[in-house]
Amino acid sequence: MSRQAVVQGQLDAYNAQDLETFVTFFDDAITISDLNAAPNLTGLEAYRLRHEGLFAQFPQNRAELLSRIVVGDTVIDHERVFRSPEATPFEVAAIYSFAGDKIARVDFVKA
Repeated sequence: MSRQAVVQGQLDAYNAQDLETFVTFFDDAITISDLNAAPNLTGLEAYRLRHEGLFAQFPQNRAELLSRIVVGDTVIDHERVFRSPEATPFEVAAIYSFAGDKIARVDFVKA
């Protein structure tokens, strides 16, 4: 599966709030960080728990892909995130790095 297909697969599962499928796209040692910051989450189980809570708190949460850039083994998505129909959306850039065929690190830039 291409890097782009992996990133699209996790985005599709995220939007469907399909937690079991969502976590299959990530390495066991997944690291999450804000860009140029220390990691704020490490490990697949912690990532699973974060999204279990997110999906429970925001059952209509979804991310709309605005653009995608693929540079070698790195995929960068620009997304607009909607927590609920009433909430003001916000934008993020998600920078995906890989270990083998799975996402090993995501660095976020939030606006």
